[in-house]
Amino acid sequence: MTGPTDIPKRRSVKSRALRRRQLRVRKRISGQPERPRLVVSRSLRHVTAQVVDDTAGRTLAAASSMETGVSAAGDKTAQARRVGQVVAQRATEAGVTAVVFDRGGRRYHGRVAALADGAREGGLAF
Repeated sequence: MTGPTDIPKRRSVKSRALRRRQLRVRKRISGQPERPRLVVSRSLRHVTAQVVDDTAGRTLAAASSMETGVSAAGDKTAQARRVGQVVAQRATEAGVTAVVFDRGGRRYHGRVAALADGAREGGLAF
């Protein structure tokens, strides 16, 4: 497993700090078949979510704000909530009811929290 010292030095201070936080979270969180990992990726413009079984290395369900039904949801926070609802619906169709939340080194605030709330509304437990 890689550690914080394996981060390239060419990256900016903010991206290196984000990568350090990601690695710190990932060493504690792992998706199992009975409780996969809900991964949140956020950029300045879009948000994506995946339900991942780490033991099999498979993505069970995914949703993104780039999809047509989600992108018309309004502002970015509303889109993130809609992404959470869509990924929860797709995960329950795949037989997943409980997940481990992986915020990807981001603070549990704003769009990340909205996605989590949308996933809870959609029926996922975490």
